[in-house]
Amino acid sequence: MSQLVYLVPLFPLIGFLINGIGWRRIPKSLGGVIGSLAVFASFCVSLGIFFEVKSDSFHGPVLVQLFEFIHSGKLFIPFSFQVDSLSSLFLLIITGVGFLIHVYSTAYMHEDEGMVKYFAFLNLFVFSMLLLVLGGNYLVMFIGWEGVGLCSYLLIGFWFKNRDYTNAAKKAFIMNRIGDLGFLVGMLLILFNYGTLSYQEFFGKLQGTQAAGISSDTYNWIAICLFIGATGKSAQIPLYTWLPDAMAGPTPVSALIHAATMVTAGIYMIARSHVLYTMAPMTLHIVAIIGLATALFAATIAIKQYDIKKVLAYSTVSQLGFMFLALGVGAYTTAVFHVMTHAFFKALLFLGSGSVIHAMGGEQDIRKMGGLGKKLRTTQITFLIGCLAISGIPGLSGFFSKDEILAAAYAHDPVLYYLAVVAAMMTAFYMFRLYFLTFTGGFRGTEDQAHHLHESPTAMTIPLIVLAILSVIGGYVGLPGVISEHHALGSFLSSSVTNISEHHLEASTEWMLMSVSVTVSVIMIIFAYSVNKKPDFKPATGFAKVLENKWYVDELYDAVIVRPIQNLSAFMERFAERKGIDGLVNGVGRSVRWGSDRIRMLQTGQVGFYIFVMVLGMIALFAVGFFWVKL
Repeated sequence: MSQLVYLVPLFPLIGFLINGIGWRRIPKSLGGVIGSLAVFASFCVSLGIFFEVKSDSFHGPVLVQLFEFIHSGKLFIPFSFQVDSLSSLFLLIITGVGFLIHVYSTAYMHEDEGMVKYFAFLNLFVFSMLLLVLGGNYLVMFIGWEGVGLCSYLLIGFWFKNRDYTNAAKKAFIMNRIGDLGFLVGMLLILFNYGTLSYQEFFGKLQGTQAAGISSDTYNWIAICLFIGATGKSAQIPLYTWLPDAMAGPTPVSALIHAATMVTAGIYMIARSHVLYTMAPMTLHIVAIIGLATALFAATIAIKQYDIKKVLAYSTVSQLGFMFLALGVGAYTTAVFHVMTHAFFKALLFLGSGSVIHAMGGEQDIRKMGGLGKKLRTTQITFLIGCLAISGIPGLSGFFSKDEILAAAYAHDPVLYYLAVVAAMMTAFYMFRLYFLTFTGGFRGTEDQAHHLHESPTAMTIPLIVLAILSVIGGYVGLPGVISEHHALGSFLSSSVTNISEHHLEASTEWMLMSVSVTVSVIMIIFAYSVNKKPDFKPATGFAKVLENKWYVDELYDAVIVRPIQNLSAFMERFAERKGIDGLVNGVGRSVRWGSDRIRMLQTGQVGFYIFVMVLGMIALFAVGFFWVKL
């Protein structure tokens, strides 16, 4: 099956071409079927590859070279795919969750005129994301990396008639380009210093330079540049503000791109480059600090948001911070574990919010909701499971992965652990604040909305149920050491990702850490219920207003970066462009025209005048020749 890996991205590409070329003629229902079947076919092939990689007979990684991409002198960069445990796991996440979201979209987008085009963009995104995780070198990864950035722009701004949505799309595109520049510089440093972009060759040469005692400055800078790329794609401080605005796109887009796949690209890239980062402890320390700061910062903002999708967006930023914290302490497989569980429960939560928005006729303000559980029973139950999972309640997937992150942080530095617990407390609070305000109490919307309330169609509820089941059972592939000595996911990933060796915690310490995290989460759930039992939506004041306005970071960026650049652009356009470049070009044109207007007056049509001019010319030439000889 590994030799057929090219089929995995090929099916979504075919789906994109069919829907993209014929989007004006293909019926909407057929476009949804084509898009969904394309991703399902990729999922089937991915499943076969996964079981092959999992088997004892597999000896990886397997490199499948499709064709020569760049071959110039000593430089050889093939277009190749790498099949190993890490890439096969991400294939399942992308195609599995992606297929459920495609099915959900067939009902969610059925009234939209551009539904076929939407599925074309969705297939193109899946194709790009598959290229990213399958690439056998950094260049192929970068092609997929840029592809998902393009698709993010297309899907966030899908409803392009709304100016705010197009602005959000441009913001996402530009902020991702800032991070991508760092990734590009990192690739150039790798190519310049090591002469290759292949993972295996680069890591081999890297370990050779370390053994030779060569300065670590080079690979520290490479690691930092790649991490800058990861901060853009995975929405870390300071390049995180695009992600909440990206909620402008259709809700399934939020679930696919900004919860389950695209934003995890940075985690995948660092996990894939674990050899580099293990050799650059200074960079790992930066990764841990940025990740923890992002987890805390985004959680504080989520506490005071009222847009149902904005709460989930800042929750995503916070959870990505937890993943980077795990990477920063060298627990690479733990970060990948949380990527997997997060894909389940966050996709569930986003699709659940889409079901709520669908029932509310497009309303997203949770202050105008309440009591929806009476009408949306399936949505309520599945949404509750997602909230319990992300809060780290025992028995659900989020508990196992988040507990593993907290334990790794404690083993590395207890200060990191205590701060991460604070972020986990806030997670439980804002998620259940969202749940209680949305599904319990009395309905606070209009009478028209109350009459419109109904459960979503089957095509939307089945993906919710499947994702809810995965959110429950998904964590049992990574049981903690005090419960089982066999960590199934860790063992599976060990052939392609190696954690930094850390001292193991005592069983009593692990039980204590789990007890603390669970206790504080339960306390915060109870607190969220007591605070929101009788909600009072008075205008925010003081610190609450600061949180409601997202610490005014967008306003700060606007004042410090956006407006100065716009003013500089206006100045350059007015003076450098119009009066400088245009003035010079137009001035030359006017000068030529002025001169030609006067010279043409010499053409009188009188032969005597022409003879006179010829004589003058001869005299002038004679004079010039005479004086030239004299000189």
